[in-house]
This record gives sequence, structure tokens and C-alpha cells, in this order.
Amino acid sequence: MEISSTITETEPQKFALPVDSEHKATEFHLFSAAAPHMRAFHLSWISFFSCFVSTFAAPPLLPIIRDNLNLTATDIGNAGVASVSGAVFARIAMGTACDLFGPRLASASLILLTAPAVYFTSIASSPISFLLVRFFTGFSLATFVSAQFWMSSMFSGPVVGTANGVAAGWGNLGGGATQLIMPLVFSLIRDIGAVKFTAWRIAFFIPALFQTLSAFAILIFGQDLPDGNYQRLQNSGTKQKDKFSRVFYHGITNYRGWILALTYGYCFGVELTVDNIIAEYFYDRFNLKLHTAGIIAASFGLANLVSRPAGGVLSDMMAKRFGMRGRLWALWAVQTLGGVFCIILGQVGSLTASIVVMIVFSVFVQAACGLTFGVVPFVSRRSLGVISGMTGGGGNVGAVLTQLIFFKGSKYSKETGITLMGIMIVCCTLPIFLIYFPQWGGMFCGPSLEKIATEEDYYLSEWSSKEQGKGLHQASLKFADNSRSERGRRVHSQTLSSNATPSANV
Repeated sequence: MEISSTITETEPQKFALPVDSEHKATEFHLFSAAAPHMRAFHLSWISFFSCFVSTFAAPPLLPIIRDNLNLTATDIGNAGVASVSGAVFARIAMGTACDLFGPRLASASLILLTAPAVYFTSIASSPISFLLVRFFTGFSLATFVSAQFWMSSMFSGPVVGTANGVAAGWGNLGGGATQLIMPLVFSLIRDIGAVKFTAWRIAFFIPALFQTLSAFAILIFGQDLPDGNYQRLQNSGTKQKDKFSRVFYHGITNYRGWILALTYGYCFGVELTVDNIIAEYFYDRFNLKLHTAGIIAASFGLANLVSRPAGGVLSDMMAKRFGMRGRLWALWAVQTLGGVFCIILGQVGSLTASIVVMIVFSVFVQAACGLTFGVVPFVSRRSLGVISGMTGGGGNVGAVLTQLIFFKGSKYSKETGITLMGIMIVCCTLPIFLIYFPQWGGMFCGPSLEKIATEEDYYLSEWSSKEQGKGLHQASLKFADNSRSERGRRVHSQTLSSNATPSANV
């Protein structure tokens, strides 16, 4: 994919991929590791993958752990809620940290701070200690925000949905992979000679070590922006250091961010919930072996290999033809269908039908996650990290509320809880109708007719006249120019024909 751009720097850098005026890549080459764009992509998804493996390492071993620690259904439910509740505020904080310090330092620091909790899982000896290690390990899921921020900083509008979708989707694979990895590691350790109550403890050293190594890889090989790291660019005067208060203010006062946080709570939040309950659900309801239940549960998370990336690709394809309005319609339709299949999953009673419906459900709900982050990068340029953090935090809030309401204790059977969760998905997706961009329109109406709104008007509204006088708005100005593709094919083609030049490797 290409987008027109004009590079104004006097000493242009050389990049392996075509770039726009912000030096963001306008093409996405999945199997390339070229610095800095594709290298950042691979570092982001691998590190996020490691955090997902760590956070959800416990659920596939719960039948063993609950016997060892004498966990009740309430204890297990509380630990599941704790594993996703810790990241609620961590994701918001991570977004702000990315805006101020860059995604490289922000993500590596959090990964290293949470790795000890994974190691300490091996010495949990009571329901309380088990809950605490799951709570603190769950903070690592905030690396999702840094991954999405990083991709939005490295890739231009025409491919940002694809980059975000693949990075998050492959990272989320950890939720499915751990359903296979942990029972396998447990079995190997037990076969070597350890008793089962010791084997599950030793098994936790594998995800802990993986998570630690991923943090060092980011610090050694990562780069915040196409032009370099935040600190070097700020020291050289190339990038101005922004004020926390203004970044935070423009993020939390943008209503679009709050709506996306709500809707994301019922796609990604649902995914987190299912990661916590699905292995135990199949184990108990269909009387399966632990390893068999783990394989079936893994298929839900492993669908992220294609489903979430497909959501990002679909978002970019819809934007190419219909602009931002196409992105919004696709998000609403796909997420609503995910809710419908979730309802059906709770109603079917046979093992085969449950597996088939679960896989279809997983494809739609995970694709909706990818579609969400096809919209997020355009909500705000100045407060991208805050918006990403709000949206990501909303995912965790949705997971916490869903587990507290439907899967804590024995008020509802798991199949009833799954059906009610599907109804919540359908209802909480409706507010997408309210998202409106003056320059592009919303689902039911086009751009504002009363006042001619442009991309420059929208993104420069985040900067005061005093700040613009100091030239602090230049990055937003470039982003506004590059985001004209969100007008859709007809308008964008007219713009290109009148004043554009093709992008090139610079």
C-alpha cells in the first residue's frame, strides 16, 4: 500500500520500506525484520505474547492447582478477576507513559517489573497468595497498549489497522498457546520424576524466563520512532517534550475514546474472560481429560493467528473504499455477530457443536478487536497513548465486570453465563453509532455540511494558538495530511490527482 507524501527534512534517512512525511511505513511486509518498522513489529508482538502466556499460565493447570491449594469455585473466580483487573489502570498509565517516554522504555520496564510475580507463582501456598500473584502478573497485559502505540507510531494510515491487528493478534496467541504449553511442560516435568504438586510449580519458571528475555530484547534492539528514540530526539531538539497535563486532558475529554473503551470491553474483555473459563468449562461439562480440554480451549486463543489480523486488514480495506465510515460499520457488524455466536455457544449441548460454535465465535470477537484498533489511531494524534490506554483499559474493565457478574461463584452455570455474556456484547456494541468525526462523518451521516471541516482543523484543535506559535503542532500537521485517506476512495483519489506525489523509499 502506498500513500502520497513529501519529505521535507534536509538529510533524509534511508528506510527499507516506503514511508510518508512522518517516516511511517506505508507498506507492511509481514516476514521482514527490517529496522526500524518491522523490527518494532516483531518485538512488540513477541513481548506481548510472552505476557499473555504468563498471565494465563494458571487456568490450564487449575484442576491440579485447586487440589494443591484447596481452592473453591469462589477462590478461582476471584483469582480470574484479579488477573485482568490489575491491568485496568496499568493500561491507562502505560498509554500516558508511551506519550511521554516512548513505547520502548515503557513496555520493557513493565515487563521486568511484573516478571517476579510469575516466578513467585511457584511458591504460592494459599488462595490469597495465588490471587496476589495472578493480580500482579496481570499488570503485564498493559504491554498491549505499548504494542498498539508502537505500531501506530511506525505505520501510516493505509496499513495501521493491519499492523495493529497482526501485532495484537499474534500477541494474543499467547492466551491459546499457554493452554497447550503449560500442560505439556507440566507433563514433561512430572514424567521426569516430580510429583504433580511440585511439577506445576516448576512449570511457571518457563513463562517467567520467556517474559524476562523479551524485555531485554526490546531494550537492546527496539527503537521508539522511525527517526530514533524519544530521549535522543528530545535532546537534539527534533522532538519537543509534551506536557503531561495537556496530553492527559485532550485524551480523557475526547468522547470517542470512552465509547471505544466501552465497546472494547465486550470484544477483548470477552476474550480475556473466555481465556479464564473455557478450559474448566469443557473439562467439567463434558468430562474431558485435562489435556483434551486444554487443546479445545487453546483453539479459541490460537484463532488470533488469523482472526484479529483479519479484523485489522478488513478495517484498512473498508477505509480504502469507504473511509472512516467503513471502519465503523465493519466494527459494529463484526462485533454484533460475535455476540450472536456467543449466545448460541451457551445454548448448544453437544461437544462437537460447542467446539464449532466456539471457533466461529472466537473469529468474530477477535476480529472486532482488530477492527477497534483500526479506528483508535485516528481519534487523537497528540494523546494517542492515552486513547490507546483508555481503550485497552476498557477491555480489562469489561473482563472484570463480566467475570464478576456471570462467572463468580455459583449464581449462574457457565453455559448460562456465556449466553448472558453474548447479550451484553450485542447491547454494548450499539454506542458505535454515536462516534462521529466532523471531517469524515459517522455511521449514519457524512462530514459536517454546516462548516467545512478538515483533518487539520480536527488535529490542530488539540493545540493552543500559543503552542502552535512555537511550532509544537508540526507532527499533528503531518499526521493530518497523511490521514486524508480516511475520506474514502472517491474523495482521496481527487486529492491525490490534484496535489500528490507518490511515496518513495527515503
